[in-house]
Parts: sequence; C-alpha cells; structure tokens
Amino acid sequence: MPRRTGTYREIHAAGHIAQAFIPEPLPPSDPDLSLTPELQQLHAEARSAIEQLKIAGSMVPSIDWFLYGFVRKEAVTTSQIEGTQATLRDVVEFEATEKSERPDDVEEVCNYVHALGFARDELAKPKGMGLGVELLCITHRILMTGVRGERAQPGIVRSTQNWIGGSNPGNAIYVPPPPDDVRGLLDAMAQWIHQDDPLPPLVRAGLAHVQFESIHPFLDGNGRIGRLLIALLLEHWGVLDHPLLYISLAFKQDQLEYYERLTAVRRGGDWEGWTAYFLRCVRLAADDGVRTARELHTLVSADRARVVEHESATIAGVRLMDALPVQPIVTVSSVSEELGITAPTARKAVELLESMQILRETSGKQRDRVYSYSEYMRLLTGEQR
Repeated sequence: MPRRTGTYREIHAAGHIAQAFIPEPLPPSDPDLSLTPELQQLHAEARSAIEQLKIAGSMVPSIDWFLYGFVRKEAVTTSQIEGTQATLRDVVEFEATEKSERPDDVEEVCNYVHALGFARDELAKPKGMGLGVELLCITHRILMTGVRGERAQPGIVRSTQNWIGGSNPGNAIYVPPPPDDVRGLLDAMAQWIHQDDPLPPLVRAGLAHVQFESIHPFLDGNGRIGRLLIALLLEHWGVLDHPLLYISLAFKQDQLEYYERLTAVRRGGDWEGWTAYFLRCVRLAADDGVRTARELHTLVSADRARVVEHESATIAGVRLMDALPVQPIVTVSSVSEELGITAPTARKAVELLESMQILRETSGKQRDRVYSYSEYMRLLTGEQR
C-alpha cells in the first residue's frame, strides 16, 4: 500500500477549481523511510565519492581555486534547468568585461552566486541567522532582484496560489499548498532541519529538497532556492566544508526523471525511489567534481612551473598565473586592477602568458582585448578539444 505523503484540499484560484497538495511533515512516516540494503550501498558509494571530493579540495594551495569555478558551474546549471541560456563562459567573461550578449540570463546566474555567498556568510557568523525561513527569504530576494520574476514578490512567502504546468490551476501538473498553509509548512521543515534524526545527512538533504519543492513557497525561483538549500544543508550538517558539489549537473542530465521522481513522492509516497535517485546524483556529481579538480590542479601546477622557469618570467607574470584559477578570463584592465599594477606592467604579463599559449585572445579586437585561460575553461566546462 502506498505511503501517504500529504493530503489534498479543494481550492478556488484564478477562476478555477483545483486540488492543492499539502505535504506531511518530515521525516517520512507510516511507514518510516526504509534504508534497504540497496539504499545503504548507494549511500556508502555517495559518501565515499564526497570524501574523495573533500580530499581533492584539500590538495590545492587555495580552496578558492575550485570554489570559483564549481560554484559558478552549479549556478549556471541550476539556472539552465529553469530555462536560462547563459553558459559558464558567458558568466566568467561578463565578470571580466561587464559585457554580455545575454545580460539578463547572466545576471540571474550572478544573482545565484551572490545569494549562495550571502547565505553561507550568514550561517558562518557566530550570531548570524540560522538555516530557516528568514534566511531563505532574504536569499530568495537576492536571487530574484533585477531579473525576470522580480515582480513576483522577491523574498516574500507567497500570499496567492501558484501552480506548475498548465495554463491555470485546473489543468496544472502540480498545485502546491494554499497560501495560508505555506508559512506553517516552512516552519515545520526548519524545525526538522535542526532536530536530531537517525537518517544520514545526505539522505536528509534529499528529503528537504523534495519538501521545499512541494511547498513551493515563492511565486518564482523555487527550483533554484530548493537546489541551493541542498548546498547549505551539506555544509550545515558537516558533509562538506565548502560547496564543491554541483549536483544540478546530475539533475539536468535527465530532467524528466528528476521531475518524475518528485511526482512519485507526492502521488505514491515513493521516498525510497527518490532517495536512490538522489544518492546516485550525489555520487555522479562528486565523481565529476573529483575528476575536474584533479585535472585543473595538474594543469595549473604544470603551467605555473612553466611560467616560473621561463627566461622572461616576471613577478607580475607569476602573480597573474596565480590569479587565473579565480579569474580565468581577463583583460589588461582587469589584470591591472586585480593585481594593483600599472597597465603597461599588466600588458607585459598578459603578453608573456599569451606567448606561452596559456592565455588565448578571444575577442578578435585590437582594443579592449579579452584573454581566456582556454585549457582551464575547457576542463571546467567539460568541453571536448
């Protein structure tokens, strides 16, 4: 017999009658979530992959090497799930030049980076906000400011009915809880987050994501906040020290299954099916992160050694090489500003790395030229040669 994961209530919204779903509080019950031998094995594999990712992150001189690229990789992918077209290259180039052919899409991705940074900083403060409704609301406001959906009350728990798919609530794919229930459901989820629970943190993070998506507390941006919540929980529960897991990449590889698994929880209580899927996604994302981290570390270490040993090496050239992992697309102006050196000195440093084919000019312009650490970007984005 299927587990009941919620109740339905008839609502009248936008001139239509619909059945809104009100999820039961976490954790799953009647029966409790069963960690079958299969799930225990998947959890062990996911944990092992996470530990390897932590080790990879500890190998480099600065964790910022990976944080810069991995956080932006997650930001791009989670935004692409919601329909944006911006690529990681678009975002990195915009940060260097403040120019983009997709300014609106790029701004959405940059907002995600800022929102995650704000939430992590707040949680790290001794007297900062806890991981609860207030923090999620402010994070949502940062995410949605100045982009599509800005009129959908950024940072405010919705006071009107929303729905997913279809032209109205009556023919929607999914109708979340009525607005009067949303605040209480969020508070209950926040209480569960801070309670002891025998379920492993990785499993709990997956459950919290589904619960947040089912509540759908904002008029827009719920998917991105729900996936951002995973990153915050993995740090909060000590699974990772930094947000190195870009799990949206695994979700995006088969978006249909992602949505099907969410639906199967609501309709049939299939928390076990969701958990198996989520743990596989964690393992895939962690494995990809480990591979990418090792490749980037090998590349940067080799290129730095080449620069140091070059007959025309300069202090500025070495400093520029050290800065590239957190600024892989540059201009002479951005190098001058970032390193605090004159424009002529910055130009010589850029020209040195260009002569060594570490940097490649990508704009084709005679003025305001743009240079890319092309091999680094290729590895980070997963592009083929």
